[in-house]
Amino acid sequence: MVVADPFPLDAQPTKAEALETHFLDDQFVVYETRADKVHYLNSSAALVFELCDGNHRVSEIIDLVRDAYALSGPPVEDVMTCLTTLKSAGIVT
Repeated sequence: MVVADPFPLDAQPTKAEALETHFLDDQFVVYETRADKVHYLNSSAALVFELCDGNHRVSEIIDLVRDAYALSGPPVEDVMTCLTTLKSAGIVT
């Protein structure tokens, strides 16, 4: 079964409302105040999350992640998987 990407490449994902973000013990922590949930993000997920500001298209996020990690090619699958996880967690729309 093929799962559709959560966002088309020209979408501009945004963070959900009522979130607090913190760095705690070298981890990026997202706290959902309404749901009283805590999410711990690794550095690459934190970068993708921070770029979900409504100003970056998914295609730009892919390019920025590639540049940030000096990758030889665009990390399309990794970024799409990350976006799917963030959306499923309810912290990106």
